[in-house]
Amino acid sequence: MMTYAPPSDPAIADILKAAKTFAVVGASNKPARPSYGVMRYLLANGYRVVPVNPGLAGQEIHGQPVVADLASISTPIDVVDVFRNSDAALDIVRAAIREKDRLAIKAVWMQIGVINEQAANEAAAAGLAVVMDRCSKIEHARLVA
Repeated sequence: MMTYAPPSDPAIADILKAAKTFAVVGASNKPARPSYGVMRYLLANGYRVVPVNPGLAGQEIHGQPVVADLASISTPIDVVDVFRNSDAALDIVRAAIREKDRLAIKAVWMQIGVINEQAANEAAAAGLAVVMDRCSKIEHARLVA
């Protein structure tokens, strides 16, 4: 089993520059939640964003229709951005691995505070780029914008 090694700044920048679409898992319609602001930032910076939250499926966040899970997405996704607790990350990563070929998923991104070594190792073993315990908004502003 491989062990997760954090990507370098150039590798993170490459993920962000190559990506066109993010699936935000754990998307929230509450302005106080980090996923709400990150989603708004990604949309403002030209990314397509698919919010994923089974409790909000069928509603919209920032004008984007919410889907229940990765299996409900029909268009390609470059990055699965995880805004769930560390324990939930493994199931999300396994779903991303299952959908990887169908959705052309290239990377799994676990937000600040989302740390799951097993999830990171399984994603890396499946050929996905992995970023863990980092914020896509902060890293984009720091490395790309």
